[in-house]
Amino acid sequence: MSYLVVFLGAGLGGALRHGVNLWAARAGSGFPFGTMVINVVGSILMGVLTGWFAARGGGPQALRLFLTTGVLGGFTTFSTFSLEAFLLWERGAHGAALAYVAVSVAAGIAGVAASLVVLRQLA
Repeated sequence: MSYLVVFLGAGLGGALRHGVNLWAARAGSGFPFGTMVINVVGSILMGVLTGWFAARGGGPQALRLFLTTGVLGGFTTFSTFSLEAFLLWERGAHGAALAYVAVSVAAGIAGVAASLVVLRQLA
């Protein structure tokens, strides 16, 4: 049942992401405003939901999965990345938080770059 809840939420989140990207594309800028808005809004919403669920004693598992893993996961995984980095920092694991952010960003960009270089050479 949890997979279905996440699946439905992710579909909604993905559709919302597409809508924001279409809206941002109308601006006609070469800057990725849509993705930036998605990442910032998703991170704010993750903080709101996490704080709200914590204040309410957790809430129903299905609702948490639908909203966080589902909707926000479909909208942007950056919100989860932001939450995890903050929680590491908040727990006093500053080195781990900085390493998590640095390695995630650097390895993510390097992974995209390497795969594009290889695929472009094969084409």
